[in-house]
Amino acid sequence: MRKSFEIQGRFDCPAIQDVQLNHNCRDEIIPILEALKYIHNRSTLREKILDLIAQDVNGKTNRNRGRPGMDYWQIMVLSAVRLGCDLDYDKLQDLAEQHQALRGIMGIGDWTLKQFDWRRINENLLHVKSETMREISQLVGLAGHQLLPEAAKSVRGDSFVVETNIHYPTESSLIGDGLRKILKLAPELAELLNAKGWRQHKYLQKKCKKALRKINKITASKGKGYQAKLKGAYKSLLQMAKNILKKAEELKKTALHHLQSCPWSMDGVEALNKQMQYFMEGTEQVCDLANRRVFQGEKIPVEEKLFSLFEPHTELINRGKTPNPIEFGHRIFVLEDAAGFIIYHKVMAKGEQDRDVVIPAMKQVQEQLGGKIKRASFDRGFHSPENQRDLQIIVEHPCIAAKGKHKEEQQEKQATVEFRRARKSHPGIESAIGALQRGNGMKRCRDRHYTGYERYVALGCLGRNLHKLGQLLISQANDEAIAGKSKRQSIAV
Repeated sequence: MRKSFEIQGRFDCPAIQDVQLNHNCRDEIIPILEALKYIHNRSTLREKILDLIAQDVNGKTNRNRGRPGMDYWQIMVLSAVRLGCDLDYDKLQDLAEQHQALRGIMGIGDWTLKQFDWRRINENLLHVKSETMREISQLVGLAGHQLLPEAAKSVRGDSFVVETNIHYPTESSLIGDGLRKILKLAPELAELLNAKGWRQHKYLQKKCKKALRKINKITASKGKGYQAKLKGAYKSLLQMAKNILKKAEELKKTALHHLQSCPWSMDGVEALNKQMQYFMEGTEQVCDLANRRVFQGEKIPVEEKLFSLFEPHTELINRGKTPNPIEFGHRIFVLEDAAGFIIYHKVMAKGEQDRDVVIPAMKQVQEQLGGKIKRASFDRGFHSPENQRDLQIIVEHPCIAAKGKHKEEQQEKQATVEFRRARKSHPGIESAIGALQRGNGMKRCRDRHYTGYERYVALGCLGRNLHKLGQLLISQANDEAIAGKSKRQSIAV
């Protein structure tokens, strides 16, 4: 059983619009809570957002049946604060139980301590899809444009990398990951099947660690006879992996035979068997790559490499920028308006470049904003003759820096006043990207799998937009309030 929010007021909890916030506090939670107050007081906007959350949370279930669950409004508040303040689930749980103003915005009183276990928060927030978070973020941006209509006239865009939560990938470390998981899953599966042969799994784990440490030591020292020593160490590791995989294959056949003979019994067998099958296939793939590189001297193409067994969607992105020329994750394309709202974001597909996303994104955003965008700026990574031509059709004053010294000089000579203004203000997008990475957790994704990655990025953009909306509301009410101050200009020029 779920409801949108607590309609009946409580004696121990003030109305949400009456929750007092200290506008002279510099903590980022103050503008976010101010923005949430604003949304709750606008019934049309609030209902749109809560309806979107309800569709994801309920799915095919009936909201009027079952035990009471977390309110849709509480899910919205916790989603906003999580990456709006760059919190982990433990810190979020503590704030939900102890922070007086946050509990007031959530509609929770002080007479009884309502528990918010981090697992409960996690399970509820994971119900909401990334597409829903993107729509809510856009609604927040449109609410900001009602307060500051001029903000929609100018946009600027760029891409950056949000890393996946993996360690630096080497073939030996990936083989170690696979064997560690197999040696954990196989004994559990063997116990369910009453199969033998895995009594020494802890000894095998120690043996794997010893082989990995030997490879790391040789790689770090690179002394005399380095290549011969490395080949010897890899030979031992690959032989050990081959033996463990052979034993795991026999156990897998036993599990499949059991499932075929009595499919109604022991559901855990099928789940463990699927997990073990996945890690066996990944380990075999990495072993093959290691054999080709170390012993056959092949140069493995990037397209064939695997960078993580736990996050297999991870890409290697060579941006050539200091201090991290190589990053592991995905490119994120963002469009920021003149007030600092992220009006569009996209997790770019594998192999997709900046020049491939700019025109479809601009068409969508221009339609979304009703043709209000007059000026758009991008750096030379978005340049192509087709993009230069197509962007002129979409906006009145396009600005994409040309590639090549002569073309850039020619572009500067022919530049209009609006073009020069756009080029002057464009570096401000780096400030927005820096804020997303430092303040909204978008340096490194902490959620699992690709769906979690997309949701995480959408949550970061939502947190950023709520922060900007709260700052705008506070500054309009009192331009001296510290919580409403920002180093950037109100309108980028």
